[in-house]
Amino acid sequence: MNIVVCVKQVPDTEAPIRIRPDGSGIDESGLNLVMNYYDEHATEAGLRLKEQFGGSVTLIGVGPERTKEALRTGLAMGADEAILVSDVALLGSDHLGTARVLAAAIKTLPHDLIICGKLSTDDNAAIVGPALAELLGLPQATAIAQLEVDTSGGTVVVHREVEGGVEVLEVPLPALLTVERSLNEPRYPSLPGIMKAKRKEIKTMSLADLGVEVPSVGATAAKSALTRLVPPPKRQAGRMIEEDAEKAVAEIVAFLKNEAKVL
Repeated sequence: MNIVVCVKQVPDTEAPIRIRPDGSGIDESGLNLVMNYYDEHATEAGLRLKEQFGGSVTLIGVGPERTKEALRTGLAMGADEAILVSDVALLGSDHLGTARVLAAAIKTLPHDLIICGKLSTDDNAAIVGPALAELLGLPQATAIAQLEVDTSGGTVVVHREVEGGVEVLEVPLPALLTVERSLNEPRYPSLPGIMKAKRKEIKTMSLADLGVEVPSVGATAAKSALTRLVPPPKRQAGRMIEEDAEKAVAEIVAFLKNEAKVL
C-alpha cells in the first residue's frame, strides 16, 4: 500500500502559551514546537498498515523550514520519506489554502490511502482533512477510532464513535481518513531510527514545483481569518466550606442565589 500521512507542526501543549500583544496570534519566540499529536497517531496507523501489507509511508508537511523537525519525528518513527512544501507566498493561508497545496503535492505521488489527524491542537478546526478529500475527489471517513483494510476487496472498514454507539463504514480505496487519538498508541522512535532520520533528506517543494498559482493561496485568497486571539478568563479562587452538613447546604444555597445568581 502507498500511504500518505499529512503532518503539521504545532506548539507543544505542555508549554506555557503567550499571545502576541496585538492579539494576532501565538507568540512563538522560544516556544517548543512539535508534531501535532493527532498526526502522531496518523503516522502510527500508516506504519502499522505498511507492516501488515507492505508498501511505503510518505509524510507531507506545509510550512516554513522548521516544519522539517516535525517531519523528522515521523521519519524516526519509521516513515520512508518526507516532503515539505514551503513558499513565502503561503504566509497567511487558511485551511482551504493548505488543503489546496497538500492536494497538489499528493497528486504527484502514488496513493492508496491518505491519513490525517482529526484536527490540529493549535486551532481545533478539523477542516483540512475533509477539504483535502473534496479537492482530490476521494471518499472520506472522519474521526475514526478503528480501521481494517481489505486489500482483496479494495476497501477499508472503519469504526467511528458517535453519540449512543459506534458507526461502522466501508469505504472504497483510494480514500482519506482522519483519525482519533484513541485509534492507537504511537511508538517511540528508537535511537537508530532517530539517527537515521537525521541523515535522511527531506524533499522541499515550492508552489511553482507543484503548479499551484500564487493567487490561490496566502492571505489574499483566504476565506477565513483570525480576527483576534485572547486568553481565557482567569479562574476565580474557590471557597472552602467547613461546616456540618446542614449549615454547609444552607451556605451553598445562599451562594448560588445571592452571588452566582443561578437560583
